[in-house]
Amino acid sequence: MDKIYSDICVIGGGSGGLSVASAAAQLGLNVVLIEGNKMGGDCLNYGCIPSKSLISASKSAYVQTKGEAFGITSINPKVEFAKVKEHILKVIKTIEPHDSVERFEKLGVKVIKSYGKFISNNEVLAGDKLIKARRFVIATGSEPLIPKINGIDKVKYYTNKNIFEISECPKHLIVIGGGPIGIEIAQAYVRLGAHVTVLEAKSILEKDDPESVKILVGQLKKDGIKILENSEVVYIENDDKNIKVRTSDGSIYKGSHLLIAAGREPNIKYLDLVHANVDHSKRNIKVDAFLKTSNKRVFAIGDVTGERQFTHTAEYHAGIIIRSAAFGLKFKQKKHHIPWTTYSDPEISQVGLTEAQAYEKYGKKISVVKVNYSDNDRAITELETIGFVKVMVFKGRPIGASIVGKNAGEIIQIWCLAISSKLKMSAISSMVSPYPTLGELNKRVSNAYLAPKLINSLIIKRFVRFIQKL
Repeated sequence: MDKIYSDICVIGGGSGGLSVASAAAQLGLNVVLIEGNKMGGDCLNYGCIPSKSLISASKSAYVQTKGEAFGITSINPKVEFAKVKEHILKVIKTIEPHDSVERFEKLGVKVIKSYGKFISNNEVLAGDKLIKARRFVIATGSEPLIPKINGIDKVKYYTNKNIFEISECPKHLIVIGGGPIGIEIAQAYVRLGAHVTVLEAKSILEKDDPESVKILVGQLKKDGIKILENSEVVYIENDDKNIKVRTSDGSIYKGSHLLIAAGREPNIKYLDLVHANVDHSKRNIKVDAFLKTSNKRVFAIGDVTGERQFTHTAEYHAGIIIRSAAFGLKFKQKKHHIPWTTYSDPEISQVGLTEAQAYEKYGKKISVVKVNYSDNDRAITELETIGFVKVMVFKGRPIGASIVGKNAGEIIQIWCLAISSKLKMSAISSMVSPYPTLGELNKRVSNAYLAPKLINSLIIKRFVRFIQKL
């Protein structure tokens, strides 16, 4: 058995783990990276990249059916689904080298292609390699949560880990789960020609601003998606060539394909955390504000912590670990400034507090300012007038922003900066935006907040009158 000693041993080659390994190695630390599956993790292979590639293909098909309003004859595009799959694989292959074993070995990282498991507080066994490290970083991510539904073990179902492998468009896709993954895939498939039914036990996108979700639901239904909220699935079975799904109210739905998108759970099954004295549950590995586990040598980052399971969260966590490991700095994680986006059409994006959360925390001391896409010249030229930018303000500073509309994930970035840097609304108002852009919506929101304060100020009015007399 080979024994390896390192400054940092990273377990998991997804976005967070790769960020830690890359930065640590370039700073001169001795780094071991353990990955038992595919380099790039869920994001590259099963999540962000393939799903956005599928969504892009579906948008290409959709726009060909909507030319009439621009004076262009619409057509019903012929979707060659096998080639859509080829597109997805090509995108993955294009990005793959950036996350490859070869690249990281060139950076000086010792890459071990095997699953790692703890055998003590400071030792991990990976294949025939025994790694002893000063610090361990668990970055093993998450995997699809498979709910306990009667009959589910007797039918074929898909998750985000294999749905992108199919070479034919489903005749009727039933989606269990109305979170971001379920909604994104549902809309992509309906626009590529499938019939789609979404079954959600509670409310779809329940963490998002309800006003934003209402607008999106309108478009999803217009696309032809059947959405059923408060519909808990209690039984699944095969029925001839179809899959039959029964909900708690006795309703029955039949489909050709079944997608499970009912949440995520930590990917910890290989780790033997009990040997490392690391506190954990079925939901997460427990960490403190510094991302340290109950074992002072072991940190955990990204999805495996159960907190805001996004690629950018894992990369943010990676930055905290590097500050701690390389520079000896104690840097607490923050959560209020981490945004998220559902890449539907229209997109929904959120950072900070929603309107309901802001009122709950600050009461009537907050201001809520909203500007509609229909007030934006660029949106009008592109016939993309559905949506709004809504910002919650407390003592002159934005504390939350909810955006629904075209490119919401791009537009929200100014509010991510404002909230993380504690900028005032006046900073956004003083910015000069190029015209005509959707980004002007942000400046218009800030102006809408500031204008009444200026107009209604007696002191300012008196000052203006005084200036006019000079």
